[in-house]
Amino acid sequence: QYHPIQSFQWADYSVKPGREYTYTVAALYGTPDQLEPRLQAECTITTEVETGPTHSAFFNRGSVATQEYARRFLNKLPDEAGPGAYDWLSRGLLEALVAFLGRAGEGWSVRGAVYEFQLPEALAAVGQADERHADVCILYDDIETYDKNGKPNGPWYANRKAIAKAKIKPLCVGRTNGKLMHNKFFVLSQGGVPKAVWTGSTNLTVNGVYGHSNLGHIVEDEAVARAYLDYWDLLSGDPEVNNDYRAQIIAATPAPPVPWDRESTAVFSPRYHKDLDSLEWYVRLADGAKDALFMTFAFGMHKTFKAVYGKDDSVLRMALMEKEGNPKTLAQDKKDIQAIRNLPNVVLAIGNRIVTNSFDRWLAELSKIVPAVHIYWIHTKYLLVDPLGASPVVVTGSANFSEASTDTNDENMVVIKGNKRIADIYFGEFMRLYTHYAFREAVKWHMEKSKKNTPETWRPQYLIDSNAWTRPYFDTADTSGRYIRRTYFAGPMAV
Repeated sequence: QYHPIQSFQWADYSVKPGREYTYTVAALYGTPDQLEPRLQAECTITTEVETGPTHSAFFNRGSVATQEYARRFLNKLPDEAGPGAYDWLSRGLLEALVAFLGRAGEGWSVRGAVYEFQLPEALAAVGQADERHADVCILYDDIETYDKNGKPNGPWYANRKAIAKAKIKPLCVGRTNGKLMHNKFFVLSQGGVPKAVWTGSTNLTVNGVYGHSNLGHIVEDEAVARAYLDYWDLLSGDPEVNNDYRAQIIAATPAPPVPWDRESTAVFSPRYHKDLDSLEWYVRLADGAKDALFMTFAFGMHKTFKAVYGKDDSVLRMALMEKEGNPKTLAQDKKDIQAIRNLPNVVLAIGNRIVTNSFDRWLAELSKIVPAVHIYWIHTKYLLVDPLGASPVVVTGSANFSEASTDTNDENMVVIKGNKRIADIYFGEFMRLYTHYAFREAVKWHMEKSKKNTPETWRPQYLIDSNAWTRPYFDTADTSGRYIRRTYFAGPMAV
């Protein structure tokens, strides 16, 4: 009643995992200064927990938390605010990785494959596993490249320095023959039997854990763990990226498997350029959405997914994007994305580099991964099909939905079908991020329209003193996405 919302969609992102909450929703009537609750509905829910018997998922707060961070930590930089600031930004992501590696002791083995391996706490956790007499070996990106000025390019140089500083060099082996060793996974085995895998999008750097949005995903499945261990064995030979290498990967992890009869399926890269079979599988999964599709894109939207998102039908399609496209094709990419955004069933949010506080400036300083490549917001790589349906599909891992991640890079993904719990967790996180990035876009558009360069000039919209605000939600021709979102979230009876 004191903070009414003129919308048919509302969410509470302050809830704690594994708790029961009761919400009362009231329709308010009257004038803005004299609101009267009439129709009411009550709903009791229990929130999911991050850990589960087969799948566990951990999302950081990172860039999505800029405003709350500024309030909570008095707008200080994390280094000034202290360890509590980093813990809050991590949101259990780093802690989950440390706990995962902490399971390894005598009789266990740890096998890792990582792109950026520089965060002291993560390297210390690897060293501590060795101290507990686990058998530890970590493959890291050691592919020497240089920019036009002769300076080290890519993570290899920083990886070497961090490994030496952590005194774990005997536990680490550089991969030098690949094109981009983009994996971020660890396999735990006990008594020679693979038990569990840590995967996801998180690079082990300050920015990876505390900055842009990332996730860690644990799979407690011997078959999946075995597939990852076999892949690690192949990587440990430091193979060149050729067709023999690709053929071994495709034979081990066909995409899709036939029959596709397991809940969790591992997919590795690189694969044949002429087929792009795994990417095409993801496209078919996305295109097969009956009610809704949700995806994250860190480096623009591949043309095959533009075709999926370009369909004007009854399927709600939402996406979070770091940027509209790549520099070489940006002009055309912007046109394509705008055409997609104009469809009534498509809702996109694109990260925007507006600086509102010290934390935003800190993110900008940390954003550089390699020269000419910047990530401020979206670094996750997941696809979510029909999360509220009977058999949802989640695709998650290290690979961007792109050609390079399919035919060139060392990558890993997990395809999960029918697990409603894990789909629910990913869905909640997607909507949390969407809310934040949509707000940033609104501020950006305001700045462009008003021709003012500071976001502080933005002011919230006030209540509309009539029922006019409801009309787009019931208008089948509405192009803002309000109609399609209302009908999806309210269920089949909402039309």
